[in-house]
Amino acid sequence: MDERNKQLLEKWHKIVFEKDMNLLKELISDKIIFYSPVVFKPKQTKEEAIFVLSNVIEVLQNFRYHREFIDGNDWALEFSAEVAGKSVKGIDLIHFDENGQIVNFEVLIRPLSGLIALGEDMNRRFAAAGFETKPLIK
Repeated sequence: MDERNKQLLEKWHKIVFEKDMNLLKELISDKIIFYSPVVFKPKQTKEEAIFVLSNVIEVLQNFRYHREFIDGNDWALEFSAEVAGKSVKGIDLIHFDENGQIVNFEVLIRPLSGLIALGEDMNRRFAAAGFETKPLIK
């Protein structure tokens, strides 16, 4: 792994494990596109991406990274966690621009029961913050 990615990974781990939201704000680009596993339409503002990421860090308990695949500006980070007593496994797909900021972030999570629990908790948080939300499953 090159020095740049080593430093970026250290910053990312500080965000996730130490909940350093100021560092998160620095790392997210104004041109971010964030793909959530629970909504169809991607979030396309820095504020929304920061809101989602800062809250999901609180929702996912016992969070651990298992494998980290890094190729230049593209990362795939495999993780596991618990949400509402359900185990989940997932992958963060992250793309950085040349300035070392995240411009594309996509999250994939399984199984469906854990994904639903995550979506329900996040929908409550979005509603409490005044964002318009739609139910995951009718």
